[in-house]
Amino acid sequence: MDTGLLIVRIVAGLLFAGHGTQKLFGWFGGHGLAGTGGAFEKLGFRPGKPMAGAAGLGELGGGILLALGLLTPIAAAAVIGVMVNAVVAAHLGKGPWAMNGGWELPVLYGAVAAALAFVGPGAYSVDNAVGWTLAGDGWGVAALVIGCCAGLVTLAVRASNRTRDARGGLGQAA
Repeated sequence: MDTGLLIVRIVAGLLFAGHGTQKLFGWFGGHGLAGTGGAFEKLGFRPGKPMAGAAGLGELGGGILLALGLLTPIAAAAVIGVMVNAVVAAHLGKGPWAMNGGWELPVLYGAVAAALAFVGPGAYSVDNAVGWTLAGDGWGVAALVIGCCAGLVTLAVRASNRTRDARGGLGQAA
């Protein structure tokens, strides 16, 4: 079981961290902070660059922490929060499948992160090496609640921006 958790943590964590580097630095075919910030503005996340930076840091930091098995519930909450936003703002209306721009992958990433918060990172992890037992139903529920709340707060700010834009208020994307 511990080897399986290690594989899941490393693969999902590093792929997730890669998404963060795309947003922050333009690595792996990404658009960097300026390009991603512009895309975030179009989705109603303003100001775009700081919001893209927060998403990129959540992905990069959460991904690295998951890969290491360090502060696993906090890492999971970061991933869940970003994925809640991704699903709702960018993928929801496109059906489930990634080939159509759907929500398949962000839901999968969020579910993997949540599962790791519940079961823990396993024996081959920093959490285990330092003697932390940050797993179980309480930790899993906490990661889900914190991640979902962070995501919903961000979506509420987005909704407020979109409502203000519809009324012709300040803050519209140029």
